[in-house]
Amino acid sequence: MEKEVLTFVIFLIHILAESLNKSPTTVYRLLSNSKILDTYIIPSYDVLHTLGRQYLIEDITSLVKERGLIWE
Repeated sequence: MEKEVLTFVIFLIHILAESLNKSPTTVYRLLSNSKILDTYIIPSYDVLHTLGRQYLIEDITSLVKERGLIWE
């Protein structure tokens, strides 16, 4: 994984954790175990990294809900 992509993934995990009052570990586990990280976030880096913080939070949170997943 390129450094820019890794930096973005870390940023995204932390803003999601902060907005959801969850630990970054919890957020990472859900995104990784559900394959959202590998099938959506990383492949869509070119588009996602240009979007605003609030949009990213809403987009990923919506995707998690659509897949019927629960933040532990």
